[in-house]
Amino acid sequence: MNAPVAPVRLQPEFVQRPVPAAFIEALARRFGIQCSTALAVREQHGRDEGAIQAPPPAAVVFAESTQDVQDAVRLADQYAVPVIPYGAGSSLEGHLLAVEGGISIDVSRMNRVLSVDTEDLTVTVQPGITRKQLNDAIKDTGFFFPIDPGADASIGGMTATRASGTNAVRYGTMRENVLALELVTASGEAIRTGTRAKKSSAGYDLTRLIVGSEGTLGVVTEITVRLYPLPEAVSAAICSFPSIEAAVRTVIQTIQMGVPIARVELVDVNAVRMVNAYSKLSLREEPMLLMEFHGSPTGVKEQAEMVQDIAGEFGGNAFEWAERPEDRTRLFTARHNAYFAAVSSRPGCRCITTDACVPISRLADALLDSVREADDSGIPYFLVGHVGDGNFHFGYLIDPDNDDERERAEALNHQLVARSIALGGTCTGEHGVGIHKMGFLREEAGDGAVQMMRAIKQALDPKNILNPGKIFSL
Repeated sequence: MNAPVAPVRLQPEFVQRPVPAAFIEALARRFGIQCSTALAVREQHGRDEGAIQAPPPAAVVFAESTQDVQDAVRLADQYAVPVIPYGAGSSLEGHLLAVEGGISIDVSRMNRVLSVDTEDLTVTVQPGITRKQLNDAIKDTGFFFPIDPGADASIGGMTATRASGTNAVRYGTMRENVLALELVTASGEAIRTGTRAKKSSAGYDLTRLIVGSEGTLGVVTEITVRLYPLPEAVSAAICSFPSIEAAVRTVIQTIQMGVPIARVELVDVNAVRMVNAYSKLSLREEPMLLMEFHGSPTGVKEQAEMVQDIAGEFGGNAFEWAERPEDRTRLFTARHNAYFAAVSSRPGCRCITTDACVPISRLADALLDSVREADDSGIPYFLVGHVGDGNFHFGYLIDPDNDDERERAEALNHQLVARSIALGGTCTGEHGVGIHKMGFLREEAGDGAVQMMRAIKQALDPKNILNPGKIFSL
């Protein structure tokens, strides 16, 4: 179908707020060596994995406790200076860029597991711990945290962007798996939202409000998330297809038949080729599904056989199994490295990515037209997707100094997102709005909803110091 094309927006212009010297001096007095104004440190904290560039923050505070975050935010509030939370730096939509100046609060040193409650299937952590660190810390308990966005993102960052990933089709997203939070408000007050109970009807659901707010309403300092028992049996498989449509039809029928598949990842021929070169693999260079099944040995076998039968109906071939942990890890590590494989395939490039999500029944409609447009553009690209929940990623590989390539890639991105919204989907299934998707939020949510978001932001952050310039403009 034809979708309206939004205006192409290239590198935006940013207006920096002044940062008083007295504020930097006050930070230095309070934090000492935990505060840095070195250019190299500021530049590291002023760039993410996306293609948008902005000036670095004026200073970086390395917080080691909730009290540190409170003190930094209180000083920022006093001088009306923006603060931008920083975790692992793996965001793709400009979330951590200091678009209005200010300081970065790096919480990567706040990376402890605070409590593990296996009887209640919960764990409470600090925001700087990454998903791999968390699972390594609890690996002897018989439980795991399943949300897997690919990058080794921090749990705080995953909370801020309402992340999902490869396991979302079975275990849900951060929205379903965050039970409680501690956060520092714009005035520097530490508050708690939610409890370890599985449900509550007590007042506004502030936890859900903060999850996905991208640091614009508070700086998260503790997170309580759900744990899940490690499955008794795990089996992975790959299957090649004659076309992307055949692979997508297989996924749609698998989901509609209620098969409780744990992971189902689409990898197009371009991505397979890039992954083979980067990870030294020899996968068939055809559109491919990577699948994983969790459960009892009998249940896993039944699920896999059912999916194999469905795949066969759509021309799926070369169904290969990976039951040993090291083989499964090798396959999904290669999938997680698809982004880096793609970037390395064109040295010096930057990747303009999208992460649209549509109802599963419209997945083929969204993908096939977008593939045709990408093929016709001449821009190198790759396609991967957590297609079990209708989420997919195109990555357009551009020369960052070539305005024509950037404009064509942004036009492709805009066409794809507009199409997804028209099909009842969303402009962002997991990366968040940040800067890059701001233009689509109004189209997706409507003026009234965006104005309600603005009202919440202005009520909770009247000086607009919490990660300003993200999600929507004021």
